[in-house]
Amino acid sequence: MTASEIGLVLLPLLAVAAPLLARGIRPVLRVPIIVFELVLGIIVGPAVLGWVAPGEVLDKLSDLGLAMLFFMAGSEIDFRAIAGRPLVRSSLGWLLGLMLGIGIGFLIAPDTGMIVIGIALSSTALGTLMPILRDARELDTPFGKTVTAIGAVGEFLPLIAISIFLSTRRAPVAAAILLTFVVLAALVILIARRAPHGRLHAFFAATLHTSDQFGVRFVLMLIAGLVGLSVVLDLDMLLGAFVAGAVWRIIMARAPESDAAAVESKLEAIAFGFLVPIFFLYTGVTFELGVLLASPLALSLVPLFLIALLVIRGAAAQLSASRGAGLRERTALGMLAATGLPIIVAVTAIGVDEGVLDSAIAAALVGAGMLSVLIYPLVAMILRGDRARLDAAEQALPQGEL
Repeated sequence: MTASEIGLVLLPLLAVAAPLLARGIRPVLRVPIIVFELVLGIIVGPAVLGWVAPGEVLDKLSDLGLAMLFFMAGSEIDFRAIAGRPLVRSSLGWLLGLMLGIGIGFLIAPDTGMIVIGIALSSTALGTLMPILRDARELDTPFGKTVTAIGAVGEFLPLIAISIFLSTRRAPVAAAILLTFVVLAALVILIARRAPHGRLHAFFAATLHTSDQFGVRFVLMLIAGLVGLSVVLDLDMLLGAFVAGAVWRIIMARAPESDAAAVESKLEAIAFGFLVPIFFLYTGVTFELGVLLASPLALSLVPLFLIALLVIRGAAAQLSASRGAGLRERTALGMLAATGLPIIVAVTAIGVDEGVLDSAIAAALVGAGMLSVLIYPLVAMILRGDRARLDAAEQALPQGEL
């Protein structure tokens, strides 16, 4: 077997090991499972042990995992809850962060590469934060809604920004293509909002426990359709995945609660039980540690980018903090806002492919993004008192449900 074929066996084993390791150290420290997935991927990848190598099949599964991560993020955002002032403040904060990021980019790559660096440093990994907020029972709290608003803007607008940047570089036609996608996506959302869904919900319910599984198949069709539209229009596929999640939330808004919960549990099983862990493990496998270590300049940029993420996104997040928020809450909010990886991976890959960003600088950005996922959510949730609250909830459960 080749190293890439071994990965098809080894990565699922590591996906099982990650939650066991996370639960094993939970009495001492509550670490997000994503941390273990990234670290395990680096260990078995070419950078350390060399047991797993990048391959076409793993690459496609990773892409599906990233698309599913953005779909779940789009489907979990309650746009009515964050509409108005929260969304406006988050957008203003993102624009501020983008300008600061471009300023830092100018000092490092004073050409078109500074735009890519600025966009990467202005991102927030909402898809990464959603599972953390869900596990901490924070999704429906005011704090969780604020993080969701910041993350929605910090995940969607960078995708729009990089698409606009590429459009202006290529041709005016590309800008028209981006506008076409926006119009088509808005049309799909409008149809989903206004169309009656009673029969569709009934069909979902009727096939919940049969081999038809129409609800799951419908979601996969929705993702494939909008992701495919993005790819055909030469846009980033994550735009389509994010919009697909928003459309699905609209479709299920009026479904019976029990049926919606049942379908959602199946989607979570596919996403967080299969595809999303593959993405994070494979991100560790493909991380170019050798390129980073071979460049002293790039290596020195990792802590700089890590601090820049915290300063840029953390400062911008303060515009969204509630008036009565204390120092601990504001610090936690800033750290969660500074957590970035999927967008950084996508944006830097585009920059390298377009020849506007050096691969060593891209590796430094990805390295900083990985460290932000390793450090910032952990510290933020400790500041929120997440451990004490969850431990109390777990102690109240029967032993068999832990």
